[in-house]
Amino acid sequence: MMAHIFLFLEIFSQEGGIQSYIKDVLQAYLTLPDSEAAEVFLLRDAPDCPNPFKNQGITFHYLKNNSATLGRIQLALKFLVSLLQKRPQRVFCGHINLAPLTRLYCQALDIPYTVLTYGNEVWEPLPNSQKQALQAAASIWTISRYTRDLMCEANAIDPKKVAILPCVVDEEKFNLGEKSLTLIKKYDMENAKVLLTVARLWSGDIHKGVDVTIRALPTILETYPEVKYLVIGRGDDRPRLEALTKQLGVDKQVIFAGFVPTEELADHYRLADAYVMPSREGFGIVYLEAMASGIPVISGDEDGSAEPLQDGLVGWRVPYRDAEKVAKACLEILLGQDQRCHPQWLRQQTLTKFGKKTLRAKLEQLI
Repeated sequence: MMAHIFLFLEIFSQEGGIQSYIKDVLQAYLTLPDSEAAEVFLLRDAPDCPNPFKNQGITFHYLKNNSATLGRIQLALKFLVSLLQKRPQRVFCGHINLAPLTRLYCQALDIPYTVLTYGNEVWEPLPNSQKQALQAAASIWTISRYTRDLMCEANAIDPKKVAILPCVVDEEKFNLGEKSLTLIKKYDMENAKVLLTVARLWSGDIHKGVDVTIRALPTILETYPEVKYLVIGRGDDRPRLEALTKQLGVDKQVIFAGFVPTEELADHYRLADAYVMPSREGFGIVYLEAMASGIPVISGDEDGSAEPLQDGLVGWRVPYRDAEKVAKACLEILLGQDQRCHPQWLRQQTLTKFGKKTLRAKLEQLI
């Protein structure tokens, strides 16, 4: 029987690209033989969190505690008990912060372990305990060549032990369709050409490029005065971004929608004429969601977005802090003459490489 143990910080109590990716991995894992033997430890999730995998066989351990220290102690004890009782074939450590504990136990018990990595949490030199945990791992999974290369260079990791397990898109949820008249009225977008970004607006990570896109708007508006920029996401950087729109005189063209529930995202993507996020990403699931919806995309050119954009084959890659280049790419998309603007072609190219069947096949191969 395939006995595996997974450790994650959280999956269900936070929204974000990493959490979405982990859910896709677990969904694919559940289709593998004997997956019901697995256990999943969740440091920051509570029993009442919205878990779509409840009652599907996997055992979940929810360890959220008002005291972060007590939560970690609980994890350390319950994880050790499970290792001693189950003697799993492999442990999958879902975050670099949990890797030192995983290494400590697994080396002592001679159990191989794999560390999952995503993006900027491993791009720089790590503390020795985390670096040694990566070096001692039987294997490392990551989501893009970009993260693999930066991680290996910064932390003296052998690239041969790193496997790429890419993000994928839910092709049933994100698909072609008409713009929602209800949302058009809600956001006052009649006859508008719409630019869209979906991102957390966190002051600790300004690399999503929302400010750069705002700075590009005056140039775009010279040619397309009907353009509106819809920003979906919440966070403490919103006041700075709102102030920037007023400073540049584009506050009437920028709409901060705040948080949008996952089940409403697909309709919001279909509002867009272009998805714009010139950022630094480990991968960027949002690009896949946009392209599966037939929406042309703009990304940065120094990050893991090379993967979903297939090195520029299916989208525009621009210097991620260059508002002039962002404006130029937006104007090309709004003109609509490039093949990368064709919805059916864009969706087909995306699903061929990043459909859920691809993830399942790759996961089965790795396990």
